[in-house]
Amino acid sequence: MQAGLYCYNTHMTLQQIHYALTIEECGSMNKAAEKLYMVQSALTASMKELEKEIGISIFVRGPKGVTPTPEGREFLNDIRGLEGHYVTLLHKYEGGDYRRKFAVSTQHYSFAVHSFIKMARQYDVNTFDFSIRETKTREVISDVGELRSEIGILYLSDKNEKFIRKLLDKNELEFHPLIKCNAYVYLSDDHPLAKKRSIKFKDLAPYPCLSFEQGEEAYFFAEEILGEYEYSRVITVNDRATMLNLMKGMHGYTLCSGIISDDINGDGYIAVPYKADEEHPNSVMEIGYITKKNSIVSEPGERYIAELKAFLKGVKRLSK
Repeated sequence: MQAGLYCYNTHMTLQQIHYALTIEECGSMNKAAEKLYMVQSALTASMKELEKEIGISIFVRGPKGVTPTPEGREFLNDIRGLEGHYVTLLHKYEGGDYRRKFAVSTQHYSFAVHSFIKMARQYDVNTFDFSIRETKTREVISDVGELRSEIGILYLSDKNEKFIRKLLDKNELEFHPLIKCNAYVYLSDDHPLAKKRSIKFKDLAPYPCLSFEQGEEAYFFAEEILGEYEYSRVITVNDRATMLNLMKGMHGYTLCSGIISDDINGDGYIAVPYKADEEHPNSVMEIGYITKKNSIVSEPGERYIAELKAFLKGVKRLSK
C-alpha cells in the first residue's frame, strides 16, 4: 500500500502535518520543538501517535539527528501538498502578512488589563493581532483549554480549589500562582463605609452586594471571595463598568483581592480590608494564570507575565 493512502484511514490533523514537516525541515526533534514553541516530549508523543495511526515509522533517530525512513519520505511528500493548500488559505483570508497573535482571557481584574496594555505597547501596532477578554470563569478555562487564548487569569480559594483544579485537569491546563491575598471590600470613596479602617460583615447589610454573572454553578465560579455568605441584597452584573457605576449610584460594594489599577478603573474607588468575625471568617485568594500543559509560552506571553509580576510586586502590601 502506498504511503499516500494511509491518510484516508486516519484522524490525522493539520497540526500533526505541520509537526512532521517541521521535524523534517529541522532534522532534529529538539530544534523542531523549539521552533514550534513546545516541549520535546509532547512533540515526540504526537509523532508516535501519528505513526501508530498510519502504520509506518516516519523518522529514524541517528547520531546526527532524525531522518525520514523510505516510507516516511513518501508520506512527507504526500502531506506537503496538504500543508501548502492550508497555508494558501491562511494567506487568502488573513492578508498574507505575518502578524504576532496573542490572546488573554481573564476574570474582571483591572490589573490584568493594565499589564496587557503595558505589554502591547512594546510592539508595533501594525505587526500584531492581540486580544483580551474579560469573561466568566468557566469561559476563561475553556478559552485556554481550546487554545482561543494562550493565558487565562483566575483565582483559587478553599471554597473553589477542588472544583476548579478538576476542570483544569480535564482541559489539560496548569495553574501558576502569582499572589495570595485576603478579602477586601471595594467601594466608592463617597460610600458611608469608605472612611472605616476595616469593614465587618454586619456593616455591609444595608448595602447591595455586586457580583459578576457566572451562569450555572455560580457558587464555584464566583469571582468574588466570600461568595458563600448570605447577603441581604445582591445585584448581578456582566461588566466592570456597570459594577463601578452601581458603586457610585447605589452605594454598592464587592468583595475582592484589593488589587486595583486606578489607571483602568479611575479615581473615586477604594479597597478597605474585610475584618472577620466568628460567623464570617476571612478567606485567602490565590490569584494566578493558567496555560496549556506541555506548552511553551510565546514571547508576548512572557512579556505579559512579566508585567503582571511587576505590577503585583508593587501591591504586596495588600496581601497577607
